[in-house]
Amino acid sequence: MTRVYLELGPKKVFACSLEWPGWCRVAKGEEAALDLLVEYAPRYRAIAERAGLAFEPGEPAVAARVPGDMTTDFGAPSATPDLDLEPLGAEEAARQVALLRAAWELFDETVAASPEELRKGPRGGGRDTSKIYDHVVEAERSYARKLGVRHKRYASREDRDAMREELAGVLARPWQPPGETGWTPRYALRRVAWHVIDHLWEIEDRRGG
Repeated sequence: MTRVYLELGPKKVFACSLEWPGWCRVAKGEEAALDLLVEYAPRYRAIAERAGLAFEPGEPAVAARVPGDMTTDFGAPSATPDLDLEPLGAEEAARQVALLRAAWELFDETVAASPEELRKGPRGGGRDTSKIYDHVVEAERSYARKLGVRHKRYASREDRDAMREELAGVLARPWQPPGETGWTPRYALRRVAWHVIDHLWEIEDRRGG
């Protein structure tokens, strides 16, 4: 079974895997969210394979339900389940960081291989490739501050890579509560990976071909 939790917003529900950071989908209702999560398993497999991990998830098993908010309905996970307070050992931390690194790699490759202009429509609105890229990396810099990783606005790709390396190093450390950061490592890994992966899939969906 694949352990997931459901984040219940006023109108929408997120289904998020607890073991596979970034594998999260949102829909109107619990069953619809779980069905969509399963539907996206083949696309997440590309990330797991890039990380060198076998990905053969079973049926989702709901381990927790947590209240969401307007951010949930907007389309971003925002709730921290109590399960994120479980200790995170070095081996599992390294595994989850490998998945985050794989998401970064695939996102960068997809941006580089995509046209600047993307199909317009409800998915992603009017942002084109470079704007999506800028949005992702700037959001990531903001997220990193929740873990005590602070970098000024990037002047180069090297600046971005330095921030990612520092962030990955922090997230790879063993952790147990109580922590001293704004986000628990489990939540941070899921939230950062989700944002990268969601926009990776957006570009794939909107570029055509």
